[in-house]
Amino acid sequence: MLRTGARLLALSLGLSMAWVTAALPGAHASPSGGSGVSGAPGALAHPAHPALRASAARAPQPEKRIVRLGATQSMDSMNPFLAVRLISTSIHRWTHGYLTVSDPKTLKPSPDLAESWKTSPDKLTWTFTIRAGATWSDGRPVTAGDAAWTFNKIMTDDAAKTANGPAVENFDTVTAPDDRTLVIKTKKPQASMLELPIPIVPKHVWEGVPDIGTFENETYPAVGSGPYVAVEHSKNNYVKLRANPSYWRGAPKIDELHVIFYENPEAANAGLKKGDVDWIGRLAPPQFQALAGDPNLVQWNTPGRRASYLQFNPGAETADGEPIGDGHPALKDARVRRAIHHAIDKKTLVEQVQNGLAVPADGSIIPPMYKEFFWRAEGDKAVTFDPAEANRLLDEAGYARGADGIRTMPGGGRALEMRFSIHTEDPVEDKLAQFLTGWLRDVGIRITTRKLDSNKFTEETGGTALYDIAISGWSVNPDPEEVLATHLCSRRPTASGEGGGTESFFCDDEFERLYQAQLAELDRAKRVDLIKRMQERLYTEAPVVALYYPNNLEVYRKDRIASITPIPEDKGILYGGSGYWPVYSLRAVERPAAPAGDDSGNGVILAVVAVVVVLAGAGIFLLVRRRRATADDRE
Repeated sequence: MLRTGARLLALSLGLSMAWVTAALPGAHASPSGGSGVSGAPGALAHPAHPALRASAARAPQPEKRIVRLGATQSMDSMNPFLAVRLISTSIHRWTHGYLTVSDPKTLKPSPDLAESWKTSPDKLTWTFTIRAGATWSDGRPVTAGDAAWTFNKIMTDDAAKTANGPAVENFDTVTAPDDRTLVIKTKKPQASMLELPIPIVPKHVWEGVPDIGTFENETYPAVGSGPYVAVEHSKNNYVKLRANPSYWRGAPKIDELHVIFYENPEAANAGLKKGDVDWIGRLAPPQFQALAGDPNLVQWNTPGRRASYLQFNPGAETADGEPIGDGHPALKDARVRRAIHHAIDKKTLVEQVQNGLAVPADGSIIPPMYKEFFWRAEGDKAVTFDPAEANRLLDEAGYARGADGIRTMPGGGRALEMRFSIHTEDPVEDKLAQFLTGWLRDVGIRITTRKLDSNKFTEETGGTALYDIAISGWSVNPDPEEVLATHLCSRRPTASGEGGGTESFFCDDEFERLYQAQLAELDRAKRVDLIKRMQERLYTEAPVVALYYPNNLEVYRKDRIASITPIPEDKGILYGGSGYWPVYSLRAVERPAAPAGDDSGNGVILAVVAVVVVLAGAGIFLLVRRRRATADDRE
């Protein structure tokens, strides 16, 4: 660790020079993150003779149509088998094809790489016809063999299960009799077969990867079949995407989409106002409100597809039942978890923490945006803000108060003193922690806030189980099966720490039974009823407690973006939507031609990175550092 201002400055200057070299015309980013020279693959060509260079500089060229998206998180992985963060899964949606994609109007499944499909009478065999003419960005055809290889890899490799393992747990076999025919046989009927959240990867690229769990997939241009191609990635800083000219729907109407990572919303706001970025999404209410009144900005406030909630450690175990972690033993008791639920005033949280830009959660983890699947607790089932009821539950369960007012385990054991894990440098979570501290103290539970960086937060809440209570959240897809699957016993990590994707290490026989029943139920109305019963089970057993459903808050510059179509088209979402339609539909405001040799995209990215380095050298690191998946950022 650097200990003097001189050493910090020296490091900052060194990093600045390295990034400047990498961004200069004629240089390119190497897969290892270094820089290359002109003539290497991907380098920019420039006239050699000074007179030719001067002539080229004078000749105006049509300026690239570039849109820059500012994101307040960074990629956890360019490997689609491992990526779970919202920004990561979004970028993979933009660069990879899926069997189907959500229709932008109805959110129902519509054709993507699969142009059609049929099922057998017993609903156990699905036959997909892969689109004729679809190609990978390297020119090779997309085949059924690519899809079969992708699914089989997830079925047989624990590391490859990380992002989407439950989606294939019911698969028996996946084969490709020919290049256009994909046959999936399931053990039981599977209602979600047309909404598989799995990006299809090119077999000819991926079959040589020795270890999926450690592969970063950072050789560019990356091979994909979506509307954009990833051509450059600077860890912690940005991802540059280029329009895919061979995309089967036709190339997007912009040339490049740059995703620039910011460490916090305040920095992203400053970048938007300055013009370093054209669009930012998933804003916290204070930052959204701070942008009001600017004539160059369009504010986007629509219902969101996320739920924010507390996750408890209910006695964590690995997938094979071995206890792990150090969660407070009182949290194994569902009565304690329900008492905590009664101690929380959700309306106050919406007003004071979310500035009114959220909906109090009177249901479970599926937000009301999805009207068909949303379940609301009513009547005697509703858990209301009721400290007296919380105290009654704890008294009856034998958690007596001590002289200091803090309760102990039945029989005078361990005090109910618990940790509350939040993310470092998140003022919204700080404010939430302050309210929870007071409310839980009123019912005899003392909590201590622990601020963790994102790597540590993910490790402790999803792997090692070294936590008691933590803030959490998830973005829900039109078919909510995946978010429900995070509560399956099988989502707990293996003894070696692989796989997983659990939420709260929950493992409940009744929830498992309902999950399997809905998976096999092809009658839509009956399946909806089963999914609502699953939500009720989560609500009553309380491994998680939903606090509120945040509004989707976004802002873009109307002097840079001419139009963008949300998903769904009626009051939908832009960044973070459940498909690629918003970024595919993007149209940039036409701008005057730029001199030849001017790469404005690299200039803006370089400027942002330079600011990051200078701030880091000054000891006030505000922007862009790599973070792995955090519960609040996941897809």
